[in-house]
Amino acid sequence: LVGYEGLEVVNPEGGTEDAEEEARRGRWKQEDRDSYWKMMQKYIGSDVTSMVTLPVLIFEPMSMLQKMAELMEYSYLLDLADECEDPYMRLVYTTSWAISVYYAYQRTWKPFNPILGETYEMVNHGGITFIAEQVSHHPPMSAGHAENEHFIYDISSKVKTKFLGNSIDIYPLGRTRVTLKRDGTVFDLVPPPTKVNNLIFGRTWVDSPGEMIMTNLTTGDK
Repeated sequence: LVGYEGLEVVNPEGGTEDAEEEARRGRWKQEDRDSYWKMMQKYIGSDVTSMVTLPVLIFEPMSMLQKMAELMEYSYLLDLADECEDPYMRLVYTTSWAISVYYAYQRTWKPFNPILGETYEMVNHGGITFIAEQVSHHPPMSAGHAENEHFIYDISSKVKTKFLGNSIDIYPLGRTRVTLKRDGTVFDLVPPPTKVNNLIFGRTWVDSPGEMIMTNLTTGDK
């Protein structure tokens, strides 16, 4: 924060409420919250992946394809895994890379669903080229590929959801694989389920209860 001394944090809507009180109140205005709650009650217990039209106020200005690319922010950990001789340290570096994306969970807004055939390309981000495409609309499913001189990353992103009223459970069903180029070692990632809490009432927050499993398919180590 050097150079930003004296900045004042303000409510963008012009309010003067205490920050803790504002956080408890959540992102919804009273009238929006009540109408959305009435609309969503009938979907409790259902998979709402593609059957519900959601209000735009819960979205952030990016698509799911762009959000998929955020995993490349700390890809230098995969470079280290490729350069490492110790198979256990390789697993450490690769797993550290996989959990790095959870820094983004402080942002609780939902990305927009891409349209069928939509693509996103990120070129030469730290030597990485990443491309993703929406390959199915119902149910939503994306495919992504990234690589540099050290690794190849492939993902098919598909989820199943369960709406629980004021929260939603998200279960990953896709496949994620990383191949290290130096000797062809392949890693398989099974991410944990995700739970988004306080969708309507209170401050929204995200958690991932359960296990993340990283498997070295070449050696069998997990």
